[in-house]
Amino acid sequence: MLKMHIIKELKAIVGREHVAVERQDLVCYGYDATQMEFLPDAVVFPADSGEISRIMTLANRERMPVFPRGAGSGFSGGSLPKGGGIVLVTTRMNRILRIDTENMIAVVEPGVVTGDLQNAVEKLGLFYPPDPASLNFSTLGGNVAECAGGPRAVKYGVTKDFVLGLEVVLPCGEIITTGGETFKGVVGYDLTKLLCGSEGTLGIITRIVLRLLPLPETRKTMLAMFESIDGAASAVAAIIRARIIPATLEFMDHSAIACVEGQFRLGMPGNARAALLVELDGDRELVERQAADIGVLISPLGLIEFRAAADAAEAEVLWKARRLISPALRKVNPDKINEDIVVPRSRIPDIIRRIDEIRETYDIPIVNFGHAGDGNIHVNIMIDRSMPGQAEKADRAVRDIFRAALDRGGSMSGEHGVGLSKAPYITMELTPAQIGAMKAIKKALDPNNILNPGKIFPE
Repeated sequence: MLKMHIIKELKAIVGREHVAVERQDLVCYGYDATQMEFLPDAVVFPADSGEISRIMTLANRERMPVFPRGAGSGFSGGSLPKGGGIVLVTTRMNRILRIDTENMIAVVEPGVVTGDLQNAVEKLGLFYPPDPASLNFSTLGGNVAECAGGPRAVKYGVTKDFVLGLEVVLPCGEIITTGGETFKGVVGYDLTKLLCGSEGTLGIITRIVLRLLPLPETRKTMLAMFESIDGAASAVAAIIRARIIPATLEFMDHSAIACVEGQFRLGMPGNARAALLVELDGDRELVERQAADIGVLISPLGLIEFRAAADAAEAEVLWKARRLISPALRKVNPDKINEDIVVPRSRIPDIIRRIDEIRETYDIPIVNFGHAGDGNIHVNIMIDRSMPGQAEKADRAVRDIFRAALDRGGSMSGEHGVGLSKAPYITMELTPAQIGAMKAIKKALDPNNILNPGKIFPE
């Protein structure tokens, strides 16, 4: 419970109407996609970096934790107020400040919804590629804090590859800028890249300078069904070897295909053990030629069925198979644990087979899909927490899955971050020296451990 003088000062900073302290309001900002819940003591909605600076100065004086939050769509608990404190929501800071078509950059506030920026720049013939699944509601500040990825990462990279500069309020309240509006700059440490993916533990992002690209002339979408996961993996390798880099290269394993087909009846072959959703973009003539080449390249690799969309409407039909996985999962079991391991592309068949073994060992449903182009697999462990022992089995399965990814030269998180949910496992991947170096950076910038405490590092 916050002392009354703290609440009074918060109201003086942001305005009475932008501070919430009633329980019915607080519960709305105490959860995310992990299904974990923690009740904050207050929620504040600042309008600019100056107000955030004053909030952080107050928080340090009172030793009160502050938890930055955008749309709260994260899968790792990165914005959750464990232990109580102040949740600082950036959704009021939602302006696209400038789109510079000559230099191909955009300057935005952190509360801008990702999809809104994409729509705005595309009207001007420009393109912002990062496309997390939550793009229609997640905010750019959260995307930067988590270094969000998405299907187009195989060709274009992830959020950090498009961030040129930031304005940031440091944990002690100081406002700094990092980087700038130029594509080059090597004066001092690269604080911009350090802050990308720092999960709100090193600073609160208040302005973002983003690199844009020319909008591709056209897109071509294809769906390929295979008789084995090895065939699908070989298809991925064949496409990349042919110097064709698709904009997206998504896959579904047999469990995901069965899940979607069982509920939505899309006409996917019953003997399909893997599917690839391939989307090309760029020059129209080149895209058509590459699409034809892909059909030839993958045909001898156990291909069961190949569909190519003739137009945008048909492309939407093909995308249904991928987009309907999450809704279909609700029919499997009520509770989902969504992990996002990543392995080298060539190890996808091996890791899928190992996950199948883990599924059989613990006798719980596990559904796999993800980004075949960069080896990022979304492993969905489906349980019913009301059934005795299921949560414990899921915890053991998660550890086994992380170990399997690490043993194959991968990582236990490709794009969701660490937050709370993966913090207990971080020593499986990072050495004491690595963790020590990261903690030293955190201590230097946040000596009182005020900003988003408890995240990333195991307690």
